[in-house]
Amino acid sequence: MTSIFDKLVPIVNRYDEIEQLMADPEVATDFARIQELGKERASLDELVDFSNKYQNLLSEQGDLQSVLSDGGDPELVVMAREELESVEEQLLTLAEALQFALLPKDPNDDRDVIVEIRSGTGGREASLFAADLYRLYSRFAQLQNWKVDVMDSNPSDLGGLNKIAFEIQGKGAFSRLKYERGVHRVQRVPETEAQGRIHTSTATVAVLPQADEVEVKINPEDLRIDIFHAGGHGGQNVNKVATAVRIVYEPTGLVVVCQDERSQHKNKQRAMSMLRARLFESEQEKQDAEISQNRKSQVGNAERSEKIRTYNYPQDRITDHRVSTSFHGIPKVMDGQLEDIIDTLISWEQAKLLEEVTS
Repeated sequence: MTSIFDKLVPIVNRYDEIEQLMADPEVATDFARIQELGKERASLDELVDFSNKYQNLLSEQGDLQSVLSDGGDPELVVMAREELESVEEQLLTLAEALQFALLPKDPNDDRDVIVEIRSGTGGREASLFAADLYRLYSRFAQLQNWKVDVMDSNPSDLGGLNKIAFEIQGKGAFSRLKYERGVHRVQRVPETEAQGRIHTSTATVAVLPQADEVEVKINPEDLRIDIFHAGGHGGQNVNKVATAVRIVYEPTGLVVVCQDERSQHKNKQRAMSMLRARLFESEQEKQDAEISQNRKSQVGNAERSEKIRTYNYPQDRITDHRVSTSFHGIPKVMDGQLEDIIDTLISWEQAKLLEEVTS
């Protein structure tokens, strides 16, 4: 009878093969190859750990069964029977956890991300909500010990943001933040509202996995690069020195702008990073469209136009429409404590994927 643990055999064999390759002197001198193998090995670490735990429990189970079959000291037999029950429960728990660990992984999960937030309908209140979302993700990143760097911003009055793009670097950033893609809606009474009426506003969040130069080849002849004076806040340097960079990718007309650094060189680097992420996302969307029927359950692939969440301030309720689940404690969530919402979305997605795999 086949067991779910049998699926680990080829994975462990591949892991051992990778370790042998990385120890090969010829391979060791090929930096790109070593990096590629290192990533693949890291992606298998969890499953190899499952295999090790399984083998240890299997060995323990065999020893305890031998004690029971041999008979002998009655007290020893009773202890062995109790321990055997515990080991068999651990094997069942491990098998259940392995089902989820074997589910298809998003290859982008370990990437850093570029997040873009744009105010939508609702005027000033929408820009204030966009600023609130930026603070939410900044605080969430800090709580994960991730690094946040602003790439481009367009402030509005009253401390709001018409648009902001920022980079988040950290382990598993995309695996968590991809669930934030889509339209966020807020219902609350604006500070400027004298009549106490509830207004509805929106902001759009895009989360782009970072791509490197090797993955996205860009022909320099396809680029038009403009240097200009940065607008908005930023002090005397912003007004006197042309440091802002606009890059137009002429084959598609795609435009990226970066102006938050005081160095033209840094702004260009960041603009190129943003462009690669956009082109990488575009290619991913094409691939996803080809296999869309297999990915319907993945809530982490929301379209930018899809309304994913409503923040109802008067009722202190956040509703995620993808999983039809409500959460309470808006101040806590807006201060970066997103874990409960994201964990719920991950669990829902895993359950749907498991249903697809086993059906």
